[in-house]
Amino acid sequence: MKKIETGIKDLVIIEPRIFEDSRGFFMESYNYNTFKELGIDNVFVQDNHSKSSKGVLRGLHFQKRDSAQAKLVRVLKGSVLDIAIDLREDSETFGKYIAVELNEKNKRMFFIPRGFAHGFLVLSDEAIFTYKTEFFYKCDNFYNPKSEGGLIWNDTDLNIDWNLDKYNIKEEELIISEKDKKNITFEEYRRVKWN
Repeated sequence: MKKIETGIKDLVIIEPRIFEDSRGFFMESYNYNTFKELGIDNVFVQDNHSKSSKGVLRGLHFQKRDSAQAKLVRVLKGSVLDIAIDLREDSETFGKYIAVELNEKNKRMFFIPRGFAHGFLVLSDEAIFTYKTEFFYKCDNFYNPKSEGGLIWNDTDLNIDWNLDKYNIKEEELIISEKDKKNITFEEYRRVKWN
């Protein structure tokens, strides 16, 4: 496996080794010892799997304090633009984000440490993919609904470039849950000091 630095400390992209032949492919998606050698020594305790249509935007979610989760995310089917925002107040990159395209072809994984907000936009076009996008991630802490929070996807301070034009998605076509539409701004997050 290959670790690709993102410019934000501890937030990395992982490229697995892919073995392909006429039968298909094989890859090792997770091995504790291999990840430990790459500097990722987390013990994952929960797996999550979601299925979404093009234009679905999920996030930007985080877990507060002792319920914070590190995540190892990847796409099984389709394609997403994955976003991670540094919410660690003592970090030089506090409030900065990284966007990475994850899809079934590049098979990249994104390791998001504790202290980040996370979300993704589904890019898969039904003309290309005859199925919905499937997103899979491992967490190193159990989900606690009482500690859940979220940042609004279009916050002007964060100024996230979701590349809607590039992916031929109109803002009015985004599919966002009612819960995520009520997420707070980054300024509100800073005032509450949830870390």
